[in-house]
Amino acid sequence: MKKTLLTLCLIVFSAVFCGLLLPDTAAAHPHVFIEQRLKVVFDDNGLSGIQVNWQFDDMFSSMIANDHDLDKNNSLDPEEVASIKEKAFAYIAEYDYFFSVKIEGKPFPVKWVTDFSAELDQGKLIYDFFIPCHVAAVGTAKKVIVASYDPNYYTAIFFADRKPFRLVNAEAFGVNAEVREDKDTWIYFDMVNPWTLFLDFRLK
Repeated sequence: MKKTLLTLCLIVFSAVFCGLLLPDTAAAHPHVFIEQRLKVVFDDNGLSGIQVNWQFDDMFSSMIANDHDLDKNNSLDPEEVASIKEKAFAYIAEYDYFFSVKIEGKPFPVKWVTDFSAELDQGKLIYDFFIPCHVAAVGTAKKVIVASYDPNYYTAIFFADRKPFRLVNAEAFGVNAEVREDKDTWIYFDMVNPWTLFLDFRLK
């Protein structure tokens, strides 16, 4: 996380500096910070999808709690979760829920998610949701890559340093997975490579 935060700080500095030169195109910088963990979920046929856990920074958590925790009990009941989903989550569907997924090199648009939940844990806002992404396993490796970023750079998303992902129900498959920078992709004014989950799997 320290290395990722340093990178983000450098991006912010560069964006501000560039903004002085090109204010119409390069003045964006993040206002919301998300620590991300992923579960790569398998079923009997292969990949089933990606379970996403987002933990938000203190400021955004406080803002959402102030707007949606109507009874101010530091907990979210079903009605409050529904309000958050409608007013503070659903709009990012326009941006593929901030996910860039490729299957065998081809883009997989994330147009819907399931099982959305939100909670407050010691003041931290946490989202959980599932991205259905069915990829059948065969005898040769299938390759899937998963990156997360806001194309407008209002939100900065970074993988947790500890246990950024884990595999679920993967025992029947040969799986290789790691999080690393995607050197073939550039984002945020072509200044940074996104940290990405690289996954390949096959039948054992």
